[in-house]
Amino acid sequence: MTLTPQQEAAMRHYFKYLNRFMVIMWRLGLGRLLNAWPERGGQIMVIVHTGRKSGQTRYAPVNYALVDGELYCSAGFGAKTHWYKNIMAIPAVEVWLPDGRWTGVAEDVSDHADRLRLMRAVMIGSGFAAPLLANIHPHTMSDDALHELTATYRLIHITRDHKRHTPGDLAWVLWGLLALFLITRRKR
Repeated sequence: MTLTPQQEAAMRHYFKYLNRFMVIMWRLGLGRLLNAWPERGGQIMVIVHTGRKSGQTRYAPVNYALVDGELYCSAGFGAKTHWYKNIMAIPAVEVWLPDGRWTGVAEDVSDHADRLRLMRAVMIGSGFAAPLLANIHPHTMSDDALHELTATYRLIHITRDHKRHTPGDLAWVLWGLLALFLITRRKR
């Protein structure tokens, strides 16, 4: 499914706000909740990367797949995707997964010999997103159809190297609200 420039602009605008919500959920330590039903909602991680021009920390929630223990994701808007450009310029990243946060290195593997199998796994990992937004039905479509619909997508492999065990830098907010609730409830 090819999007018109207007449709693509509208989708980017929508994702801008959805992505902010997802990053806040992860920062609150609720990333596992976002991944509670991966068959429907998808497998969602956050890639923390550095802006190639600004040098500022940036966050990109994306769908992913673990294939043979290796981490893959895709840039559905292709090489013009901002986070993709950033990680190609500065490949050192951090990824927030349900099992913890990891440092790692990103690389484009779009020319990988097993690209279709890996891309299919990432599309399956997207839950409802690929069928709804791109008319990609990864469980049932042929390799030729999948290749055609994802030809401009970039496939990224992230080599994880160091695990960090942090639940979320804003998790204290939830604990504070819970404590406040319990304290006010006791006084009644």
